[in-house]
Amino acid sequence: MNLTRRDLARLTAAAAFSRFPRLGRSQDSGRTIGYCIVGLGRISMQHFMPGARLSQYSKVTALVSGHRDKAERMAAEYHVPAKSIYSYEQYDAIAQNKDIDAVYIALPNSMHAEYSIRGARAGKHVLCEKPMCTTVADAEAMIEASRRAGKKLMIAYRCQYEPLHQRAIRMIRDGTLGKVQAIESSFGFNIGSGEWRTTRKLGGGGPLMDVGIYCLNACRYLTGEEPAELKGYSSVTDHDGRFAEVEEHLSWTMKFPSGAVAACNTSYGVNMPGFFRVHGAKGMLHMEPAFNYDGVRLSVHLEDKPPIDTLSGDRDPAQFPPQADHLAECIFQNKEPKTPGEEGLRDMKLMTAIYRSC
Repeated sequence: MNLTRRDLARLTAAAAFSRFPRLGRSQDSGRTIGYCIVGLGRISMQHFMPGARLSQYSKVTALVSGHRDKAERMAAEYHVPAKSIYSYEQYDAIAQNKDIDAVYIALPNSMHAEYSIRGARAGKHVLCEKPMCTTVADAEAMIEASRRAGKKLMIAYRCQYEPLHQRAIRMIRDGTLGKVQAIESSFGFNIGSGEWRTTRKLGGGGPLMDVGIYCLNACRYLTGEEPAELKGYSSVTDHDGRFAEVEEHLSWTMKFPSGAVAACNTSYGVNMPGFFRVHGAKGMLHMEPAFNYDGVRLSVHLEDKPPIDTLSGDRDPAQFPPQADHLAECIFQNKEPKTPGEEGLRDMKLMTAIYRSC
């Protein structure tokens, strides 16, 4: 049997994913949810769609793209019929496609609200990439549209479905670290010129909306609390034209009701490997890289105990298949997603407050 590089990569990914327990239950065996992929960019083609292929209850059944040639290539790879390829102008016609149960929104930030709302009105469940949108009003409108349609709205906070993140949360919740005292977190990269993310119209903001949101969301799910106080500072140091509309750097602090404090940094001007470090009364928990698609690493140092050092693997697909299947299970069992629209709304309110503080 002759295997291509792509075949080998898929086999390796499947073997890696098999190490993790499935989220599904026996009564859902044989059932699948058909996803319509809205926007054929890096995260959808390189991550979500391969993840859906490795999942238990999810499959790609339709595509929406402004590039017909790209859509046809992806349709051939995922066995999507030509009748299920749509342009953006044809988007509302998904309402008549019974092979589509849910839409996966992977568009620029400012387009999330419109296409999520139209997806719900078309009678489809919605899995929307983060950030949920660019304004609090849009977030509330997305929640209301899904509620009126009687459909699920889930925000794609993939890290909350990653096994090592879940392990970190359990260790904090069960008191392994003792009372949480402080958290540090950063994530950033040196963005190129001409990126849509540096335009306020499409991005809605700078690195806070794009990668800083990982730090913000992590502080919330690690503590299980909502910030009681926050303060932000933003700046531009590289006056090279990239940051005429958005911030280059942003730092913020938060204080939680328990007394725990957090300090976070994000940037579009310098590479900041994504990490978080949680200091507890009994020890320290550190994850770096924390927000990558693969190669996540968790280290724990406790008083009078051997250190723990766990790596998820270099080509680990442990985030996207469980994320896709979680929405499928919520549809099957009529339960609320772990990361519903309200989770995205809370981050939108906090990011708005951080920007106002800046």
